[in-house]
Amino acid sequence: MEKLIVGIDLCDTYTQAAVLGREEAWMLPTVICRKKSAEEWYVGEDAYKYTLVGEGVIVDKLLSLAAKEGTSTIGGVKYGGMELLQRFLGSILAMVRAEYAGQRIDELVISLKNLEMKLLEGLTASVEALGIPRGNVHIASHTECFVYYVLNQRRDVWGGQVGMFSLSDEDLRYYELKVTRGPRRMTAIAEHEELEEGFSLSVLDTGSGAKMADKILCACGERFLQKKIFSSIFLTGKGFARTDWAPEFMRQICNRRRVFVETAIFAKGAAMKAEDYLNESGSGSFVCLCEGKLKSTVSLEVMKRDTKTEISLASAGESWYEARSVVEVIPDGEKEIGFTITPQQEPKKKRTVKIPLEGFPDRPNKTTKIRVAVGFLDEKTMVVKLTDQGFGELFPKTDAVVRQEVTL
Repeated sequence: MEKLIVGIDLCDTYTQAAVLGREEAWMLPTVICRKKSAEEWYVGEDAYKYTLVGEGVIVDKLLSLAAKEGTSTIGGVKYGGMELLQRFLGSILAMVRAEYAGQRIDELVISLKNLEMKLLEGLTASVEALGIPRGNVHIASHTECFVYYVLNQRRDVWGGQVGMFSLSDEDLRYYELKVTRGPRRMTAIAEHEELEEGFSLSVLDTGSGAKMADKILCACGERFLQKKIFSSIFLTGKGFARTDWAPEFMRQICNRRRVFVETAIFAKGAAMKAEDYLNESGSGSFVCLCEGKLKSTVSLEVMKRDTKTEISLASAGESWYEARSVVEVIPDGEKEIGFTITPQQEPKKKRTVKIPLEGFPDRPNKTTKIRVAVGFLDEKTMVVKLTDQGFGELFPKTDAVVRQEVTL
């Protein structure tokens, strides 16, 4: 059975899905409808069709509904937001499976505009319920998927600075990527900004509206692109499915620059990141520093066979919501556990954070085993939990625990 590697860009207005190595991508409104007379569900344009003829009840903005743990009542039945989102995702995956009959979805990355822990956990559980193992499902930010898409193009496309405008009904955003070369690996640094100038795509339906939108984009282009040298500029999102409504903007950005239009960059970038998870080495060629990624490496200095060594607990470039480590240590006279935090971009600014073993029992030296668990609340906040494990039958473990948040 052949394997499918899939990326899904999940947004409130519309959702896109792409399969690695395939040019086409699906795009459909993020809406779901249940028939009034039966437990039959429809998504996308079909949902609108049944609603328009009065046969169904539609629910939109599924992502926001799930994120705020909202509900929707249809035919006297209350449905949770995450349940509706799961049904919607099930239909997306069914479309992919129907198109590639006999092939199994082996790896899936869902791309989101905003990364919220409750939503991340709910999405992972939902997809697992739809038949894809939890270990094969990952979440990535739009910014990271932009990075993966660009770095999978020819080197001359991203050798210098790369800019991108994303236009949808939800917003107008600008992204920028710069790749720096290190002794062992490249570092991809990407940022994005949501622009106040965003507009509804319905304005493009009239000549005057399109002219106004063209002027807005020209002003944004002037602000972000002047006095900079770019290897390339990308345009993505439903708003750039056509570009003939923005002749002045296109003339501006195409002036001595290469411009690429691809409406499904986030979905295709997600599929490219999904392929990375299948390779044991992961993104071995570069470290990605962007929204959702740790900017520093966290390590623990220990003695191993009379030699000092560093144990890495979390690495710069890891997704904060997936970065977790558990190790056990036996202090040798220390009354605290020290963590080394090394910024990826400024390694000379590394620092040590020491967490006192307050409340731990007083025992002879080297007779206390401590469980060190590290996780993250976001890309800037590490949570450390130190738990007394005792020392075999000699010293049973106690309830001593220290929990501390550390700003990276």
